[in-house]
Amino acid sequence: MNDILTIFLLITGTGFALLASIAIVRMPDLYTRMHGATKCATLGVGCTILAAAVRFANMETATVAVLIIGFLFLTAPVAAHMIGQAAHRQQVPKWSGTVVDESPAADAREETRSS
Repeated sequence: MNDILTIFLLITGTGFALLASIAIVRMPDLYTRMHGATKCATLGVGCTILAAAVRFANMETATVAVLIIGFLFLTAPVAAHMIGQAAHRQQVPKWSGTVVDESPAADAREETRSS
């Protein structure tokens, strides 16, 4: 049973990693690339580490795996947010299909343009 769960988690993790790499190549701008890569890569690495914990099935490995996954799930979204915020402040161009920009900095720029 552990082998089946390990295989399932590894296939799932590999699938998410593949989706992350496709997102980096196929998405049109920095913001969408970062979103796709962060979400998929976090889940992919989490599943892969969880597969290692299931495979080795001892308390030390499981504890370390849970700590790594927790750290990853806490830090990856924060890092992506900070990168996106820095890119927005540097006015990195958005995709032409972007419809709404809800950041406070965008509101300030609109007020400056209309004056």
